[in-house]
Amino acid sequence: MSALGQTPAVVIPDLSELPGRVVRPGDDGYDAARRSWNHLFLHRPAAVVYPQSTPDVVAAVDWARNAGVPLRVRGGGHCLEGWSTLDDGLVIDVGHLDSVSIDTDARTATVGAGVSQAAAVAALGAAGFAAPTGTEGSVGLAGATLGGGFGLLTRAFGMACDNLLAVEIVVAAGADAGAGSDGGAGAITVDADHHGELLRALRGAGNGSFGVVTALTYAVHPLSQVSSVRVTWPSPDVLAEVFDVWQRTAPFVDDRLTSQLEITRGSIVLSAVLASGDEQEALRMLEPLLAIDSPDVVTADAPWAETYAGFQIPPGDEPANWKFRSQFVTEPFPPEAIAVIHSFLASAPADGCNYFTNAFGGVVPQSEPRGGSAFAHRDALFYAEPGAGWGIRGGVPASDDPLTPVCRAWVAAFAAALEPYTNGAYPNVPNADAVTWATDYWGPDIARLSAVKRAYDPADAFRFEQSVPLHPFG
Repeated sequence: MSALGQTPAVVIPDLSELPGRVVRPGDDGYDAARRSWNHLFLHRPAAVVYPQSTPDVVAAVDWARNAGVPLRVRGGGHCLEGWSTLDDGLVIDVGHLDSVSIDTDARTATVGAGVSQAAAVAALGAAGFAAPTGTEGSVGLAGATLGGGFGLLTRAFGMACDNLLAVEIVVAAGADAGAGSDGGAGAITVDADHHGELLRALRGAGNGSFGVVTALTYAVHPLSQVSSVRVTWPSPDVLAEVFDVWQRTAPFVDDRLTSQLEITRGSIVLSAVLASGDEQEALRMLEPLLAIDSPDVVTADAPWAETYAGFQIPPGDEPANWKFRSQFVTEPFPPEAIAVIHSFLASAPADGCNYFTNAFGGVVPQSEPRGGSAFAHRDALFYAEPGAGWGIRGGVPASDDPLTPVCRAWVAAFAAALEPYTNGAYPNVPNADAVTWATDYWGPDIARLSAVKRAYDPADAFRFEQSVPLHPFG
């Protein structure tokens, strides 16, 4: 503390040694560079650096460590709690590492860590392939994969992390981890035969905890077309029947079909994708749901990349502020749990409030890859997410929006009411206030993950509010 009792400003060393494009306070574009997709959180980093290559990343990590400046890693900028940036530190944004290389003979693809899910789907689709990703196109593929990664191809092809074969990652530990021979940061290649424990950790617990991932190699799957079905019930009055039928059929239907539910205060929407099948086959699989009331049904046969693009909402049309809670469900909800969903959505404080689910089952329980995975929820029937979106991008800051405390409290209460019926959480949708977050995400695996952390980042250079801890705790 200073003599006046105030913390002095952080002194940042010379930034001229940072490689790549560097944006700092006062520069044109700084406000855009420091802002993430979720405007609920806004930090003021000392600098944002955009490396153009893996050696640039190595230099940026070394600079931060030598300068004693905390760092964060940012890909697509969708860290929902704002943890991919920070105040008075260095943000390493890998968005310019956006190459895509596809080996059609080997059925593999290597992508830079800055590639978005939409860009990956489009590039793979042009070559006649697909890989499981999340549904939101602007999310970084690397970030989605390193936390698990699931969407509308998951029951057919497994988690994104199950299809991860190799990773290039910049670690800070030095020569003992196979990095820089001078004890500084260095890039290593990780696969099932090299640094296998690290690969296993990266498959489900890899976001920002062990180093800076710069490239990822995936197994990809031939997929020429899909059949998609969108079913809309214009009233939530049929929720009890729709939800119960969905949860008892969606995780057990043909592995090629994956479906999601999005429930708002005004409607219930089911989105389903059948990999390598036709519309009539998809409709037959969904017959138990289609028999409920008289929903509106839209079907299409199209290439997966085209179908995926159709799911996207222009970023400017999305709410500015978001709050979510993640939950996994391993036993069907009883009627009283479904009644909780109906009750909370009936009193939702904003149009952007919803309850989202994604069916599991299919190949997921058996798809753990060679070398293993840290993803801990293979036995789930479905993933679930109470969430709220509010505010206009470019409008009133979240701190001044009267809906902010109301929406946050609504999501917290909604999640708490469902907690007795759920089991576990998803690190890509972090539960920031959870006391047992580490075991919620990774179960008893946390001790094994901490051992990997100590081996590759013993100085805890890559840390944030819920990074894998050096030592497991209760």
